[in-house]
Amino acid sequence: MNKLSAEDAFVRPLKKLNSVAQIIAHLTFWNRDLITKLNTGKGVFLESDKENWNSTEELQKQEWSTIYINYQLSLVEVIKILNSKDDTFLKQVYYNQDFKQHFTYEFVLNGALHHHLYHLGQLGIVIKLIQLKQN
Repeated sequence: MNKLSAEDAFVRPLKKLNSVAQIIAHLTFWNRDLITKLNTGKGVFLESDKENWNSTEELQKQEWSTIYINYQLSLVEVIKILNSKDDTFLKQVYYNQDFKQHFTYEFVLNGALHHHLYHLGQLGIVIKLIQLKQN
């Protein structure tokens, strides 16, 4: 991400692809929900929330550096919370607001990891396409 310009962070290289800023803001949105689940036992955000996938135009009202720093800070907060817990925590349950049922923290953490990996792969493709268009 360090080689990505602020301008390029908002580029959608294809109509059906999200910009880097959209993907990072999306991950931050779900990290914030994960933090709430870890702290309170219940999430607050819904898949249908507008902030889940902000438009590039909406995100351009912010600085790219702010979007990226917010993502980094959300990751640091998740790690801080998890470092304060032991492995028995994984078997405890939280309430999932989208599915309206209880799941273990092991389930949500596995889901969060897979979600991040999916979007990190997507980021690689988007960044590569941006670079190819520039050359």
